[in-house]
Amino acid sequence: MRTSRTALGRAMRPSGAARDRPLRDRLPALSGRRLVAAAGLLLLGAMPALALDATARTPVPSGSYRNAREALRMGVRDYNAGDKEGAARALEYAADQGHALALWKLGRMYAEGDGVPHDDLKAFEFFSRIADDTTDEGPDAQNSGVVASAFTALGTYFLDGIKGTYVRPNPERAYDMFNYAASYFGDPNAQYNLGRLYLDGTGVDTDARQAARWFNLAAEKGHAPAQALLGQLLVNGQGVPPQRARGLMWLSLAREAAQGRKDAWIVDLYDKAWASASEDDRAAALAQASQATAQVTGSARRRR
Repeated sequence: MRTSRTALGRAMRPSGAARDRPLRDRLPALSGRRLVAAAGLLLLGAMPALALDATARTPVPSGSYRNAREALRMGVRDYNAGDKEGAARALEYAADQGHALALWKLGRMYAEGDGVPHDDLKAFEFFSRIADDTTDEGPDAQNSGVVASAFTALGTYFLDGIKGTYVRPNPERAYDMFNYAASYFGDPNAQYNLGRLYLDGTGVDTDARQAARWFNLAAEKGHAPAQALLGQLLVNGQGVPPQRARGLMWLSLAREAAQGRKDAWIVDLYDKAWASASEDDRAAALAQASQATAQVTGSARRRR
């Protein structure tokens, strides 16, 4: 039976949360704000190119592409060559045929202003087509990473809404999106975001125990922010029994993966926890870290 994934995600919300109509019934189309580390698919270059007019689709000469797959291949080629206008033209053709990967890449381009004008609403609409059109994809299907990434992106947009558009802040719907991607696909970005909702009490009742559960699932896949917050919860015994050495271990792994100013908060959490830890806890954390690193690496390889 064909079922919209937005409806499936809604069914998994805690009973105390408000219910909404299916996304496609309530909104004309989907769009978005900034993404939270979406999937690393189509690792394409970032060379400058002319921007496109966001108010109209790029004209596609009739007969230019034999099928959506060829258009996608040409779009990837043009993108890597720095011709992002040509890439967007080819991707638009593939997206019109419902190709999930083309829809996802166009969503990313508009969300980031990458070769096209920055337009969160257009990005939201591309991601929403993936969410509502690819209803028969399973967690092991070829496009599962694209679908999971689209749901995670939509959840991020629903958290804050898109200013000046019909997409209003809706934490409960954000929960739906994250919960579906986290539960059905095991997406670590969605698992982290779901943990944050539980930790902060956004869209759901505050529940540090549930937050720790979701952080743990993402942490085991090498998600550094999840490792940092899980470590903090374990060190402080917040929602879980105190496990100082294990908490320090996760903070250590997160600290090693931290990059630049955006991860300064991870470094701060690590420094504070390490400074107040006993020598025994530090030694135990270091001993556990090497073993955990091997487990995280193995998990990442299995997910590829």
